[in-house]
Amino acid sequence: MYEIRFHGRGGQGAVMAAQTMADAAVRMGFQAQAFPFFGAERRGAPVEAYARIDSTKIRTKSQVYQPHLLVVMDASLLELENLAAGLRPGGKVAMNTVQRPEEVDLGAGVEAECGTVDASSIALETLKMPVVNTAMLGAVAKVWDVISLDAIVEAIEDRFGSKLGRRAGMLNAEAARRAYDATLVGPTVGRREYAKKRRWMPAWDEIPIGASLR
Repeated sequence: MYEIRFHGRGGQGAVMAAQTMADAAVRMGFQAQAFPFFGAERRGAPVEAYARIDSTKIRTKSQVYQPHLLVVMDASLLELENLAAGLRPGGKVAMNTVQRPEEVDLGAGVEAECGTVDASSIALETLKMPVVNTAMLGAVAKVWDVISLDAIVEAIEDRFGSKLGRRAGMLNAEAARRAYDATLVGPTVGRREYAKKRRWMPAWDEIPIGASLR
């Protein structure tokens, strides 16, 4: 099973990106799920969304703690928290940034293959708005070969076209293609130090009846 974690800000389309990736996976014959996690629900606030892809039925419903793929839709979030926490060995990263991959610092001890692209500029030029989700899906196709660009483009055209109209679907698909062509792929560095956070886990007598600990 593949697990993907999206980090963005409210208004950038992280949730729609996760849903569209799941849609593209289904078109390739996979089982898939996608769901959001919200903190403060306001434009500009940090947002997470998740997707899982597998060849068999997916029964796991938790958040994604150990992603195979990390999609960072706003590089400034790296200044706030360790976005790469839990990234699996050999995991891939797609990031919206003007930096080259070798200039990206994901944190001490974290080195990964990363695809970087200025998705914000592509979105502004193509869509006339700073919604980077479809451009970032193009970058994903470049750095991570599980889901093809063709499947992503098809999912974008259908999903965005049905919601916003055929022209919107075509423009968002174009943003994905442009980002795919512009994405640079290479290794990151790992020097930045983050304060360690302890994740709270309940004891057996603190969980609701009917739930279980993993």
